[in-house]
Amino acid sequence: MRAFTYERATSPAQAAAAVAKAPGARFIAGGTNLLDLMKLEVETPPHLVDLRDLGLNKIERTSDGGLRIGALVTNTDLASHDRVRRDYGVLTRAIVAGASGQLRNKATTAGNLLQRTRCPYFYDTDQACNKRKPGSGCAAIGGYSRQLGVIGTSQHCIATYPGDMAVAMRALGANVETVDAGGATRTISLGEFHRLPGDTPHLDTVLKPGELITAVTLPRPVAGTHVYHKVRDRASYAYALVSVAAIIRRDGTGQVAIGGIAPRPWRVEAAEAALPQGAKAVTARLLADARPTKDNAFKLPLVERTLAAVLAEVKEARA
Repeated sequence: MRAFTYERATSPAQAAAAVAKAPGARFIAGGTNLLDLMKLEVETPPHLVDLRDLGLNKIERTSDGGLRIGALVTNTDLASHDRVRRDYGVLTRAIVAGASGQLRNKATTAGNLLQRTRCPYFYDTDQACNKRKPGSGCAAIGGYSRQLGVIGTSQHCIATYPGDMAVAMRALGANVETVDAGGATRTISLGEFHRLPGDTPHLDTVLKPGELITAVTLPRPVAGTHVYHKVRDRASYAYALVSVAAIIRRDGTGQVAIGGIAPRPWRVEAAEAALPQGAKAVTARLLADARPTKDNAFKLPLVERTLAAVLAEVKEARA
């Protein structure tokens, strides 16, 4: 790990200003992803700004009946919160499906959204990776790509977003609240928060330099049965090959997001109109622009089968 300087922020705006003025600086909260990347010298920030004293660790009801989740709320506290378990069950299920109890105790809401891809070529500094080093090429294209993206990718990058929590939040219609170095705030739809790679795969999100996530907001609870299914190579501590977060109402309509297949949680609202027709009809619209490799083409039928299993579970629960 390379040497770096360190400070503790005293306010969200001060934290944003401190990172904005130091090129390459990073925020640090739980550190469950950043510290690993620093040890491998995938990330080499010269300065870290610690957020632990900012008080962004509360879960509060919003004026419209939704929920505001502070950026520093841990995954454990979020998953176990009484209202989340009761009204946003898909979120609890997704969080518990990820990582281990020890990591969930440290990992934060904002940090979870910002975690970087687990593409093996991104982690191997001897391999070409446009996400790690812009313009160096993408060794995954033409390489081993079984776990990588089938949709939303580009000729410069086929990496996937690895998280579980964000997939559930995308199905729920979450928004991200931020503050920048000048103290200005904005709200970003989670659907627009993670960027597709295009020709700039090193830019994971739409955040500006120094812009800090302060909270994630959820709309009023969505009626229906909440389900999260995760298909992976082993039963625990593994990233999704395919995951499905779904809220299905009694009339068969609902909201669905898919993980493990794209550079961001994948949701196509227009495809949800086909839910009453079954998994095949939805999947055809969800994956209409898919471009799989020979290694990961199996993910296309796997999405359909996993969604079908979700719909069957909902039907059985209501029988």
